[in-house]
Amino acid sequence: MQRFAFPAFAALMLLLPALPVPEFWITQLNYIGLYAIVSLGLVLLTGVAGLTSFGQAAFVGMGAYTSAFLSVKLGISPWLALFVGVGLSVVVALVLSAITLRMSGHYLPLATIAWGLALNYTMANMEFLGKYDGILGIPALEIAGVSLGSGRGICVLIWAVALAAALAVTHLLDSRPGRAIRALKSGTTMAEAMGISTFRYKVIIFVIAAVLAAISGWLFAHFQRTVNPSPFGIHKGIEYLFMAVLGGVGHVWGAFLGAGVVKIVEDQLQVLLPKLIGASGNFEIIVFGLVLVAVLKYAPDGLWPFVARWFPAPQRKRDWDGAPALPARSKPQRGEALLQVDAVRKEFGGLVAVNDVSFEIRAGDIMGLIGPNGAGKSTTFNLVTGVLPLTRGAVRFRGEAVGGLPSREIARRGMSRTFQHVKMIPEMTVLENVALGGYLRSSSGTVKAMLRLDRAEEKRLFAEAEAQLKRIGMAEQMHELAGNLALGPQRLMEIARALCTDPALLLLDEPAAGLRHKEKQALAEVLRQLKREGMSILLVEHDMDFVMGLVDRIVVMEFGTKLIEGTPAEVQASPVVRAAYLGTEH
Repeated sequence: MQRFAFPAFAALMLLLPALPVPEFWITQLNYIGLYAIVSLGLVLLTGVAGLTSFGQAAFVGMGAYTSAFLSVKLGISPWLALFVGVGLSVVVALVLSAITLRMSGHYLPLATIAWGLALNYTMANMEFLGKYDGILGIPALEIAGVSLGSGRGICVLIWAVALAAALAVTHLLDSRPGRAIRALKSGTTMAEAMGISTFRYKVIIFVIAAVLAAISGWLFAHFQRTVNPSPFGIHKGIEYLFMAVLGGVGHVWGAFLGAGVVKIVEDQLQVLLPKLIGASGNFEIIVFGLVLVAVLKYAPDGLWPFVARWFPAPQRKRDWDGAPALPARSKPQRGEALLQVDAVRKEFGGLVAVNDVSFEIRAGDIMGLIGPNGAGKSTTFNLVTGVLPLTRGAVRFRGEAVGGLPSREIARRGMSRTFQHVKMIPEMTVLENVALGGYLRSSSGTVKAMLRLDRAEEKRLFAEAEAQLKRIGMAEQMHELAGNLALGPQRLMEIARALCTDPALLLLDEPAAGLRHKEKQALAEVLRQLKREGMSILLVEHDMDFVMGLVDRIVVMEFGTKLIEGTPAEVQASPVVRAAYLGTEH
């Protein structure tokens, strides 16, 4: 059913202006389309990536004012002015993103309010932009000599742009860069460990949102035929965000639903409330505030999920049989020194979490890192993989110093890891989560994804993801939502994602935690098979039986210090280890 929903909706919106629909509703349709275009950017920014912005109205104003000034004052074609306005928005967005997107918490939304106000006051106080009076007499758009000066004329163009933007954003989210963008909201640690530059993708979606807002502003200017600063203030930025949240901030079509509901209800309230209250005023703002509180409490995903129940998403078509394999990295020779950890130390203020720990892993070996909670095992993992910076010491991987490199650069060199607490994207399927591990083995970019020119590479990624799921016995669950899995399968999925990176060294942080006995046996067999294939593995684990029957060597840690290193037999025979960790019965 969902397959026919978009064509039917698109046909309806594009044909309505030709039908005997009252002019009032054509005008409403125009505003809904304009607002939806801006809200689409907020779906990417806030809903998908978790970056709250109150400043999108300023970019709408930038697109509107640029076209108004160029077409009225300089006589330049509005179509050329569109490209100038979009280009200016891109430049401003790049500058602002470089300043603000490194912020986190409440600082980012505050920063968007600040630059939104700054841009709006700039528009309102520039003499050449008409100050608060704005610019009048903006020419109507023309296509092949046909004027779009009427509401019906421009309605088709507005909705054609809105529908094309929605399709492009939908394509983007179902792609290699889209999966990277969807990983931003759950935190940067996992995405960076997969080789993704999270800051780069934050900038990309910030620019996309600015471009969509500028295009909406361009259409708005030539629809209204006049511009002034009022529609581009911070209050409008808040309203755009309200539309996105009400409709369903994480859903593409929620942008349209939210824009439609807000515009229609707002107009009705402006008529009804003064009659009920007996006084004039913007009382609809009070109602919207109460509605927003109710939505955040009782429907945090907005209204769209209620509509989406009628349009269930079809299972992904399995069309990747025969797809060429992804590029594979060169593997080290068995016995080659692969990872050398030399006196690494990590201090958090006065606390020494890791105290001059050293060990070495050779290609083809499995090494276990054991110790009680607080021993420093996971901190050592994070030092090796670049999640935490070294206080001192050195880490070498395949002869290259990698200590101090960002985790994405270490991942690029062939080191992949899982996490003590499973990190995944619950709204994506198991297959999509695992395909995220193939990011570094693929190259399709944002524009290519939006134009749907990346399908051949996507087939290769999904073929690889399915192959890795088969290795761990989860192929039957590849179309399940990752968030619906129990803890054990989630851990297995995370291992499959790490394997999808084609690592030379696999680091597993408590991989058997939460697994049943048979699942542990299957996991152990997978790890032995990987060892036979020449892969080295470093694992942290509390299950001593699992470790002792699997690893070649063990490093025992206590209070951040290396206690002993040796074979499982040597470690079990050590009186110190037996007393401290394994118990005297061993």
